[in-house]
Amino acid sequence: MNTSAKKRFERNYAAHVQHLKLKGLQPKTIDAYARAIRRIGARFDGQIDALTEQQLLDHFTELLASHSWSAVKLDLYGLKFYTTHVLHKPWVAPALIKPPKSARLPDIVTVAEAGRLFAATRVLSYRVFYFTLYSLGLRLGEGLRLRVGDIDAGRARVHIRNAKGNRDRFVPLPRATHQWLQNFWRVHRNATLVFPSRQGGPERAARATVALDRGGIQRALHRIVAACGIKKRSPRTACGTAMPRI
Repeated sequence: MNTSAKKRFERNYAAHVQHLKLKGLQPKTIDAYARAIRRIGARFDGQIDALTEQQLLDHFTELLASHSWSAVKLDLYGLKFYTTHVLHKPWVAPALIKPPKSARLPDIVTVAEAGRLFAATRVLSYRVFYFTLYSLGLRLGEGLRLRVGDIDAGRARVHIRNAKGNRDRFVPLPRATHQWLQNFWRVHRNATLVFPSRQGGPERAARATVALDRGGIQRALHRIVAACGIKKRSPRTACGTAMPRI
């Protein structure tokens, strides 16, 4: 990439990120759409402002050979956003990609399987976290974002903030879950976070300003599921999913 092309690409990429943030998109969407431009920029040496339909066809065909349909769609939407908001041009290939339709039922973790999973989880914060996600039917991120003030014991409900579609919702709070959360809070006593970070040990949990590590939660769950011999596709709720409420 020559100096002039590189500067133009970097300038337009920065504008792309600015537009993504100003449009109020979710952080994951911003990351995905920004990654799309970096990826196609690398593919065409930064010369992406006047791509033909054939060039796009070649790019997405190669991408599909090594990535999922989900990744391909995100890259497509990221490029469309860039074309519309940075280049101020119409999209040249509106019918370029049409992923196959599929309707899969999620794998359901039974109450007995969930009980084995909780019993096998030795780290207290993870055990309470998995139980909370299971009993409330939450996604991983929703559980990590829980604040002490979201637990409304008087009305037996939990305020789930910034859920899918950037919407809030309320879910019922079972008595057993409330008891687990109360007992767990007495251990860490963090005034804000329901599941504070474990970094630095229990004594620092009360002052933690960030939640448990997402990667650590997922890795631990996969190990526990394997150890319990639960033959399901990745139990998405406890690491986001399809676990029935109890």
